[in-house]
Amino acid sequence: MWLRALAALVLVTSTSAAGQAPRPFPPPRPGTPSTPAKPGSPKPADNPTSGVPTEAMLGVPIYPNAQFLVSYDAGQRQRFYLFGAQASFTELVAYYRTVLKERGDLLFEQPPTHTFEIARFREETMAFPPSVTIKDYKSGGAEGYLNPKPGATPARFPTIIQFVPAPPGAPR
Repeated sequence: MWLRALAALVLVTSTSAAGQAPRPFPPPRPGTPSTPAKPGSPKPADNPTSGVPTEAMLGVPIYPNAQFLVSYDAGQRQRFYLFGAQASFTELVAYYRTVLKERGDLLFEQPPTHTFEIARFREETMAFPPSVTIKDYKSGGAEGYLNPKPGATPARFPTIIQFVPAPPGAPR
């Protein structure tokens, strides 16, 4: 249970309390040494706009019309994939309850955060439990999750879906 909460914390803490999108790490400039990331801290994808994950990669359906935003290295050959959705938190939870045939767990009441386990967690080969986590970014009067793509529509997403698939080759 604590591992599910930890996985959801990545989604919860990946933005500020005001619902702002995480600031991407700047790439190292030529001729300057790069600063290694702290162990366990998520690192953005080399090019977050390429390599949009597929349902086959994630191991679960992607909510229709959800937009891929960014992915982060989770460690141990796992990644976090964030998608923005125009649907409400309630609609997304109902959708994933239906397609995954599982109730999932409400991790936080404020802001509402719900998670679904999608594969068995194996501590020796995984950094985080494979899961789908949904967070309401309009809760408590927040404006929504800022779209990290400048000028893109919508400017903010009411709900974010975080996928953490099992590492490649792991049994489901």
